[in-house]
Amino acid sequence: MDCLFCKILQKEIPAGIIYEDDQVIAFNDINPQAPFHALVIPRRHIATLNDISTQDREVVGHMVMVAARLAEEQGFATEGYRTVLNCNNHGGQTVYHIHLHILGGKAMGWPPYQAKLKTL
Repeated sequence: MDCLFCKILQKEIPAGIIYEDDQVIAFNDINPQAPFHALVIPRRHIATLNDISTQDREVVGHMVMVAARLAEEQGFATEGYRTVLNCNNHGGQTVYHIHLHILGGKAMGWPPYQAKLKTL
């Protein structure tokens, strides 16, 4: 398998790991979009949100709980933060191993991306 995140899990590629347990690891994003930007990934390879099965409920829920814990530890849980799970190309997914982005340390706007729409 040629999955970047699986290689990080196997310690073939270094990453700034900030949390790990038997279900997930979290590491700093290499292209941060906020003062704090980390990813939480499951140890088991799941390519996209579309591939989640009932057996994955616990690990996906655990990913969210780890995000909340990291936000608290980093000191921005009360002020707020953003979590994002992208799915497939149009959803912005570039690595096909599910990953939860945690972004914090600044106020976030909405919508996060304002594309120029073509008029017909």
